[in-house]
Amino acid sequence: MGNEKPIGIFDSGIGGLSVFSELIKLIPGENYIYFGDTLNLPYGNKTKDELIRITKNIFDFFESKKVKAVVMACNTTSAVTYGYLKDKYEFKIYPVVQSVSKSIADKNYNRVGVFATAATINSHAYKKEINIYNPKTSVFEIACPEWVNIVENQLQNEEESINNIRKHLNEMLPNNVEKIILGCTHYPYLMNILSKYADSSLFINPAKAFSEYIVSDLKRDNLLNNKRTCEPKFYVSSNPEHFKSASGLFYKINDVEEISPEKVLY
Repeated sequence: MGNEKPIGIFDSGIGGLSVFSELIKLIPGENYIYFGDTLNLPYGNKTKDELIRITKNIFDFFESKKVKAVVMACNTTSAVTYGYLKDKYEFKIYPVVQSVSKSIADKNYNRVGVFATAATINSHAYKKEINIYNPKTSVFEIACPEWVNIVENQLQNEEESINNIRKHLNEMLPNNVEKIILGCTHYPYLMNILSKYADSSLFINPAKAFSEYIVSDLKRDNLLNNKRTCEPKFYVSSNPEHFKSASGLFYKINDVEEISPEKVLY
């Protein structure tokens, strides 16, 4: 039956686990397949053609696993590739940027900031999507290309990393924004640093709103699984041991000894 098919989730590394951890709280009985494309990390400095090729290969991998849905838990690929690939597959596709922008626009903020990768910022995806629903909202975008590597390599407490985070925050704050979207699934892990220099309520972690949207949409289409527990499967394109140890930032794969990320070529 369709509702027993897996849900695929992917990101360039561990960042998408922030979405996975929210989803598994809301719908723990699904069969999840998580793919971390650690070989091509980071995505933010890739060209559009490179990102389309990478995303297509990942979609083909999920198609081979017969998924019912793919969660693009990656702002960069959502911003750059979704429009090119959304009609080429039978499974449902959930892009984080497009899914979250409407809920943010509905809040009627006047001034919103976005921290994201260079590729996401250069696409102006959040600005375009928010302004579709609320053209009165001013959106201020700043690229933070170093932040993915800071999180993936657990360098957040290094002086150079802290200075970099503060620099971008100091660039954003003069815009007098009401909220700042952490427009990359890696960035919420930097909240401990960000909240030292600005109130934590200023920042929006899209993972929660995104997960709630996915659940409501699957429920509407009668695609939710009725199991009580799941056995998630994790795949990576390189270095599975590093992925497993670093995953504890968002979801403690390391606590489950029988779960080991499998390296695959796609």
